[in-house]
Amino acid sequence: MKKLFKLFTIYYVLFSALNAASVEAILSNDEIVQGNMAQLKIVAHGNRAAFPNITEIAGSKVLGKHQSSNNSISYINGKMTTDRSTSLVLTFAPQKDMTIPSYSVNIDGTVYKTAPLKLKVVKANAPQVANSNKFSLQLRANKTSVLVGEPLVVTVFFSVSKNVRLSQNPEYTKPDFNGFFVKELGNEKSYMQGNYQVTELGYLLVPKQEGNFTVGPATAKVGLVDTSRRDMFGRFFGTVWRPIASNTLEIKVKPTPQDTDLIGSFTLKSRIDKNQVKANKPVNLTIEIKGEGNLEDFEFPAYEIDGVTLYSDDAKIETEVTNNQLKSHYVKTFVFIADHDFTIPARSISVYDTKENKVVTLEIPSYDISVEADSNSKAVSTTGSTPEEGIVQTNLKQQENQQKSQVKKEQNVAWWMLIVSFVFGMFIMYIGKLLPQFKRKPNPFKEEEALKILYGHMSEDKAVEEMVRKLYARKNGDKSVQIDKKELKAMVERFR
Repeated sequence: MKKLFKLFTIYYVLFSALNAASVEAILSNDEIVQGNMAQLKIVAHGNRAAFPNITEIAGSKVLGKHQSSNNSISYINGKMTTDRSTSLVLTFAPQKDMTIPSYSVNIDGTVYKTAPLKLKVVKANAPQVANSNKFSLQLRANKTSVLVGEPLVVTVFFSVSKNVRLSQNPEYTKPDFNGFFVKELGNEKSYMQGNYQVTELGYLLVPKQEGNFTVGPATAKVGLVDTSRRDMFGRFFGTVWRPIASNTLEIKVKPTPQDTDLIGSFTLKSRIDKNQVKANKPVNLTIEIKGEGNLEDFEFPAYEIDGVTLYSDDAKIETEVTNNQLKSHYVKTFVFIADHDFTIPARSISVYDTKENKVVTLEIPSYDISVEADSNSKAVSTTGSTPEEGIVQTNLKQQENQQKSQVKKEQNVAWWMLIVSFVFGMFIMYIGKLLPQFKRKPNPFKEEEALKILYGHMSEDKAVEEMVRKLYARKNGDKSVQIDKKELKAMVERFR
């Protein structure tokens, strides 16, 4: 048996070597409807085959790739013939008529080429789905020509006939968005339109640079009930997967005429909650921008005012698509804390208005804030005034005598008071050197002092930012906020 096996192996190898190598390319269909998948199969006959790395076919991206091998032995007229073949199957979604180019395949050290093939693509009646189509996948954009930074909305429409029996949920793959910042809008809609159930999924695209770009295609696998298989009760079971692809979109991106802060059509409102405030009490400035365009990446620049503590929250940004247009709403609040009068300076934002095709300026006016001195400073001011101020003297001679008497008394006591004061001051300085721990320092762990120290370091540490938020909430009267004193002390010591 061993000898027989060896002879058979030698015989197989010899005939394999004698078998001529070849390669051929085969299309699953010569004509397809736009939106359906096409398959190109390259079959190489020979012991070893090396295929080229094919990522696109005549401009259409390769969406699926599979390779397999097969060995066969046959007898023809008493002669044994062996064949070893390797197949590469490429799936793609052509959008127009094309000529599939020739591809080179290395087989056993020799290069062989496939013959070019022609493929005809019949356009679908989009956006309407033909009655003969059981399902459809289509892309639509609200704009096909935009500026760099100008948003557009791409919507995927997946339609399935109500007569189709699905055994599993479709497996969906989103389109290619090369050259764009992308955000899924998350507003998926499902509804009936005629004989089809339609599902919409929207994407917000913002172009990164100028040029011509291709979006898509979106692809999906639809799991249909296998009507060729029945169980013992006559019920269908099993799944037949049908691939489907959408059209692609050509988007032209143009450079912006001028460098601006925003692109779109917006309005701006600003307001402060008060023009007069007590010392070290907050003043809130709220800025609101709304309109058509993208505000997702916009950040209003921070204010800087000498001698004023500043704080701002994260901007609240809302976006929605209405009538195929992107609507945005941006709200940001700044907080100003000071112990003296100050001015919030004017600001402006430049916008390239896509409706007017010109640059417009959105203005934020300046605000003068009057800060009232606290009660302590008023008390000091009152004490410093002379009690005789504003009193009319009626007896000048008597007043003069009183003043002279008072001067004599002051001269009598001044010399010994100066000596006592000097000795007492020296004693205090001596005690201060011996007992430095009794020196008074401002307590940095008071919440108000800690807020001033930590505010400038918010951007360095998330924990510091969170502590500032808590301190500010307590300063505004929210006593429900709890602060770990040990943690606060450690933070202040870190930056003091």
